[in-house]
Amino acid sequence: MSFPQEPWSTQHIPALFSAFCGLLVALSYHLSRQSSDPSVLLSFIHCRLLPKFLHQNLEELAADPLPKKMKGSVKDILKSDLIICSVAAVLSFAISASTVFLSLRPFLSVVLFALAGSVGFVTHYMLPQLRKHHPWMWISHPVLKNKEYQQREVRDIAHLMWFERLYVWLQCFEKYILYPAIILNALTIDAFSISNYRRLGTHWDIFLMIVAGMKLLRTSFCNPAHQFIHVSFTAIFFHFDYKDLSESFLLDFFMVSIVFSKLEDLLHKLQFVMTYVAPWQMAWGSSFHVFAQLFAVPHSAMLLFQTMATSIFSTPLSPFLGSVIFITSTRRVDNSNTRLVVQIEKDPGNDDNNLNSIFYEHLTRALQESLCGDLVLGRWGNYSSGDCFILASDYLNAFVHLIEIGNGLVTFQLRGLEFRGTYCQQREVEAIMEGDEDDRGCCCCKPGHLPHLLSCNAAFNLRWLTWEITRTQYILEGYSIIDNNAATMLQVFDLRRILIRYYIKSIIYYMVTSPKLLLWIKNESLLKSLQPFAKWHYIERDLAMFNINTDDDYVPCLQGITRASYCNVYLEWIQYCARKRQEPSKNLDSDEDSPLVTLSFALCILGRRALGTAAHNMALSLDSFLYGLHTLFKGDFRITARDEWVFADMDLLHKVVAPAIRMSLKLHQDQFTCPDEYEDPGVLYEAIQSFEKKVVICHEGDPAWRGAVLSNKEELLTLRHVVDEGTDEYKVIMLHRTFLSFKVIKVNKECVRGLWAGQQQELIFLRNRNPERGSIQNNKQVLRNLINSSCDQPLGYPMYVSPLTTSYLGTHRQLRSVWSGPVTLDGIRTWFRTKWLR
Repeated sequence: MSFPQEPWSTQHIPALFSAFCGLLVALSYHLSRQSSDPSVLLSFIHCRLLPKFLHQNLEELAADPLPKKMKGSVKDILKSDLIICSVAAVLSFAISASTVFLSLRPFLSVVLFALAGSVGFVTHYMLPQLRKHHPWMWISHPVLKNKEYQQREVRDIAHLMWFERLYVWLQCFEKYILYPAIILNALTIDAFSISNYRRLGTHWDIFLMIVAGMKLLRTSFCNPAHQFIHVSFTAIFFHFDYKDLSESFLLDFFMVSIVFSKLEDLLHKLQFVMTYVAPWQMAWGSSFHVFAQLFAVPHSAMLLFQTMATSIFSTPLSPFLGSVIFITSTRRVDNSNTRLVVQIEKDPGNDDNNLNSIFYEHLTRALQESLCGDLVLGRWGNYSSGDCFILASDYLNAFVHLIEIGNGLVTFQLRGLEFRGTYCQQREVEAIMEGDEDDRGCCCCKPGHLPHLLSCNAAFNLRWLTWEITRTQYILEGYSIIDNNAATMLQVFDLRRILIRYYIKSIIYYMVTSPKLLLWIKNESLLKSLQPFAKWHYIERDLAMFNINTDDDYVPCLQGITRASYCNVYLEWIQYCARKRQEPSKNLDSDEDSPLVTLSFALCILGRRALGTAAHNMALSLDSFLYGLHTLFKGDFRITARDEWVFADMDLLHKVVAPAIRMSLKLHQDQFTCPDEYEDPGVLYEAIQSFEKKVVICHEGDPAWRGAVLSNKEELLTLRHVVDEGTDEYKVIMLHRTFLSFKVIKVNKECVRGLWAGQQQELIFLRNRNPERGSIQNNKQVLRNLINSSCDQPLGYPMYVSPLTTSYLGTHRQLRSVWSGPVTLDGIRTWFRTKWLR
């Protein structure tokens, strides 16, 4: 951009400058819509240009809908930007060329500044305060309540409220109309001034104007939460107080935004320091603390200097070098948190924390789909880059760090904490969960409080915390987890007998419903191997495998199982399953002497023998029985020499016996709620059919388990072997897809940075290896244990640390009802067609 030698006329603006304004607005808008992490965009480009080099896991991608949604969002952004950037460039060019900014000065500037201050005050102060859990830390409940506020159990996604729609439209007015108009007005006036008087030389003036204009436009498009304060202060300070210090509004606005960001860091650091060292919040252990407070006074001057210096250089409070932790924690190759020594000493598949990390991965994906939209709807309150939040529920406690805020996208990182954490973690979670509404204290008295207001003590305590509850009913789709001790459910022989009964019936079901059944019963070589099982006098004797306590078809006088005793118990079930086959029943003989009964008898003997072999031939012992059950549940079958006939077709093992042991566990769980219901063959058959379709039953080490959880399957079941310090137990884990309610807690980000930096100094520089060091003890004023334990290893011990994840606005379910979605040519054509046909 160049300026003519002669000054501009107020009646004419050079077309080149108007084109520059249009290009600046369009480019700033497009840059604000792109993430700093180009992996999703590059993946989309590769899919379009180089499809044959991708799709190595087509089946996995087809079963997982989320990557497709993400690529669809990027595609919609690019299509929408192509239209909106063109329209924005043309409109900006036309408005700039119309001389409206020069003709209406200074009246237009005053109107724009007043409008920015009033709209920003309502949007970013009044509405968020009225929606907080404790507005202004005085009111005991939100003034603007969501529909789910009084609900104990949530059964659907959050209802879209009228004030959320208002909040979205006010933000749109700010982002796309008000602040672009303010900056274009300032650009035009400054360019007009430069054409008349060059302060720093033509090139420097133009360079500073371009940098300031693009920076302010991108900030306004991305997150204008603090812009109204900057605009108001710039207009008032440089117009009324220090007019002589003003260079131009654009440069003043640019410098004020930088200064205010440093002041915000300073205020956060001061709040952290004052809350941390307040005398009434210290645990006074001895009289030494009284003198320690006095001796700490000289140190306060150094601490204040350090606070100011770290604010200027944007480093953590203590120490200066603590900012290194953010460099080392952003690039990660392996997201597992299991230490190498643990993997060597014991099976990581038996680590409870390692297995539970899948739920935090599922939570990350749920946030990836909805976080950006929920932030735009104001459900997390005001936010900015670097902010830290804690999501707290009954068993999930996650630390969410907002890395980057864009226009229609948010990049974040989630850190999952232990389900059953340490004593200190539990105390801090209790501090988050407990309410302040019942507090009636005022100093040392208890006079109560006014209606809908907090007591004086509660209001005072809220002001001396580095965290704040912004929402109490934040709803995400997840899983309710029910875990039952398998030893309790199988300790009695009668309960084990029921499990074996369902095991045999499940084997029969999977065998009869198999599409290869006719091939099996007509296979001459297979039937020849099964000749002993076809004889009525054949007795299967194995005292270590079969006994009267667990087998319904056991004959005590013969000390074994015969074909006759087997048919006496299970023939009715075999014939019922045979009648339910899709093929005509005349093709399937199911009488007592049929090959079908022979095959089922042999398979049921094989299944029980495999269970006994896995239990080390000690099935009467509960521990051995559970070990064998878990071994078969994993799919680890040890076939004896007597049962090698099953190798004639491995589907007999993989498609019949293996799913049967898993289905039997599900049926055994349900029999506690309806003990006699499954005695009816029709009910049992329909139950197995239903479970086969909607319930995923597999071991947690199976890739199908992870795929099912991440694909939001309705119901899952598994058998987990937990080996921890002093414990060795088996648990039946049942997952049901539901909607989870979280509390959203906003944490002082400088408190987080300072505590993490202090941990780095203590553990790495000072080499303090004490597991009970004071720096990780509970402190509910700053949530010290929760924050320190969420840091990267070896500083903390999170269960799960997600990679940097980007959430897009287009994947949110409810925002399309607020506006019609991305602007595309097809959408415009459809809109015109519907209006024309009307």
